[in-house]
Amino acid sequence: MEIEIKEFPDLNLEELYEILQLRSEIFVVEQDCVYQDIDGKDQKALHILGKKEGKIVAYTRCFDNGFYFEEAAIGRVLVKMEERKYGYGHKIMQASIAAIKERFKTENIKLSAQQYLIKFYESHGFSTTGEGYLEDGIPHIAMVKTS
Repeated sequence: MEIEIKEFPDLNLEELYEILQLRSEIFVVEQDCVYQDIDGKDQKALHILGKKEGKIVAYTRCFDNGFYFEEAAIGRVLVKMEERKYGYGHKIMQASIAAIKERFKTENIKLSAQQYLIKFYESHGFSTTGEGYLEDGIPHIAMVKTS
């Protein structure tokens, strides 16, 4: 899997379509969750694309300090279902953390994790903070990574 890092204006139409299709496929259909994915925040995000044979198979969007949370943020973390066995989730997270450090000059990162993925995020240096909560009907918990 090859990593590409792009700001919104640098995404081509095919990439944007693939991103939105994957997010819908995973967060709406697979997880059976009706929510408003297109939230007006993509234009301010740094998009981390994991591509295999030219197709997006893994993705995150990242934000600078103060936009989403006080800390920098990682969200919409996904790996296409049939590609999950290759460890691409770890690779896209490593790339996202490195991109935040390089572009936003911080190692303080926050994310809203689906609770069943706590161990996955802990393996990348994140720790839970606060109480769990429901987000779009799915149990989540805030997690932070500090330098």
